[in-house]
Amino acid sequence: MEDIRIYFIGDSYVNGTGDPQYLGWPGRVCAASNGNGVAITGYNLGIRADTSADVLRRWEEEVASRRLTPHDGRIVFGFGANDCFLVDGQIRVKRTESEKNAYEILSKAKDLLPTLMIGPPPGLGEEQHALRKDMSSLMQEIAARTGVPYLDVIQGLGDAATWREEAGSGDQVHPAAGGYAALAQLVLDWPKWWFYSPPQS
Repeated sequence: MEDIRIYFIGDSYVNGTGDPQYLGWPGRVCAASNGNGVAITGYNLGIRADTSADVLRRWEEEVASRRLTPHDGRIVFGFGANDCFLVDGQIRVKRTESEKNAYEILSKAKDLLPTLMIGPPPGLGEEQHALRKDMSSLMQEIAARTGVPYLDVIQGLGDAATWREEAGSGDQVHPAAGGYAALAQLVLDWPKWWFYSPPQS
């Protein structure tokens, strides 16, 4: 059986904050992908409030301390939402810095191991949601520039009302189990996901 280590690196949405089952979307994706000749070890390296600057500072050491050759390794990033989070009317990270950070992260990671990027989810409120959409577009552009497959989840999660309903009834930021399950399904249905299984006709 192939032994694969997947490093999920990012913010509270990677961490699964708000999920009463403590799985988030990475746990659900690994559970659904494990088997059929593949044994997955998933490392959840999501940290609440992390921005692209925080991820840039730590991701290489996080992977290096857990990587064990000759086992196969993969990296999945999820960040950007905290970069555009408003604090006293100002975003936390300037857009130009977000662009610079993301480019450095993705270009280095892609040269190290197979890498994917999951975009930021929808925000509550028109202003925050617009900022998230702009950030997702920026991350998608940088991912394309570096050759890293990118999954934009804003529309998919926005169309599935569960994410917004759970976040709205919770801390106004994070969903519960249903929202993370919806995000996990978007990843599993993505042909770029390494363990994608086409639907049976």
